[in-house]
Amino acid sequence: MTDELLLTFNTGSSTVKIGIFRVDGGRPERIGKAVIDFASRPLTLHLKEGPAQFELPLEGAAGDDLAELMDEVFRELGTHFDLDAVTSAGHRIVHGGDVFDGPVELTTETLAEVRSLTDLAPLHQPQALRMIKAVRHLRPALLQTGSFDTTFHATQSDLVRRFAIPRAYHDQGIKRYGFHGLSYRYVAGALAAKAPDIAQRKVIIAHLGSGASLCAIENGISRDSSMGFSTLDGIPMATRPGWLDPGVLLHFLGSLGKSVEDVEDMLYYKSGLLGVSGLSGDTRELLESDSEEAREAIDLFTLRIAGEVGRLASTLGGVDALVFTAGIGENQPQIRKRVAEQLLWLGVELDAAANENNAVTISTVASRVAVHVIATDEEQMIAEECLSVLRAKDQPAA
Repeated sequence: MTDELLLTFNTGSSTVKIGIFRVDGGRPERIGKAVIDFASRPLTLHLKEGPAQFELPLEGAAGDDLAELMDEVFRELGTHFDLDAVTSAGHRIVHGGDVFDGPVELTTETLAEVRSLTDLAPLHQPQALRMIKAVRHLRPALLQTGSFDTTFHATQSDLVRRFAIPRAYHDQGIKRYGFHGLSYRYVAGALAAKAPDIAQRKVIIAHLGSGASLCAIENGISRDSSMGFSTLDGIPMATRPGWLDPGVLLHFLGSLGKSVEDVEDMLYYKSGLLGVSGLSGDTRELLESDSEEAREAIDLFTLRIAGEVGRLASTLGGVDALVFTAGIGENQPQIRKRVAEQLLWLGVELDAAANENNAVTISTVASRVAVHVIATDEEQMIAEECLSVLRAKDQPAA
């Protein structure tokens, strides 16, 4: 009997991560993964099947219509996996607004609602919609589901989500939503498995990658986060600025005469660590550089992370644990060390050797705050949510 397979698509602004999962009646088990960087030339499918890795060149282009490219990708995947056994496909969708409170089947109706939220996530939402459309074109009968980065944060209070602007705009949806929710949900679950006593307490998770944010969690529930209305908010990122005085935007658009398009391009692609350093948005390159600008970019990054930990601790009324995750958080001891040094006042104390080795627990016994490093897995979360929708659909009506 052929195992049931499930695909996941984690589509970012310039990449797509594809997960291939086997379903045997329980939790989805990853059997393969693939990545395409849309910005690279030539396009290449980086495929991992068990311990084996493949670099497969692609002839298609990453344009507005991804159907031709994904047809080629499916053919390549089909030489390694039995795609006839695929019963469903789950997609990461950045913004669910106040419309969605959990994963959903992507029907004509729900897709229209997803599309209506594009203005709230102009960098990410269109890419997810293109991918959904391409998969539907190739496999019209395949059940597709959407998992939203915002739904994890729906538990935040109205007060936390509110901006100090006229109430009518809040009622129209201009509020703090929070993002990276799939990552936070996974890491919160992993922490509960590793340290259940700590997971029930006051925890701050730092998702540090090219996109970066922090989240305050109490008993596994989101209470506050650094990102708000958009993915530009919060701490500095690879190419995004984080917090920015609204007066700066008025100055750009007014006195400096910049267009909305120019400002948008600058905020999404030319700011953050890249903007400050003038060198790179990659912390690995910045840590290796001797330039003063590179050092300043790293100093600003870690200063803002530590400052946000303090703010989120205020929301929680304390903090019992700090968790680092995502590419930078999981793999860069120097960044964790610099953040921790600025949190000595909070009682954070790292074990130097454990930190250098990227151990799961990197705090000392004497540290008043437990510090952990936990790898995130957004694709696993998408797969689990996709399966939950599929199983619910198969249940007979009461």
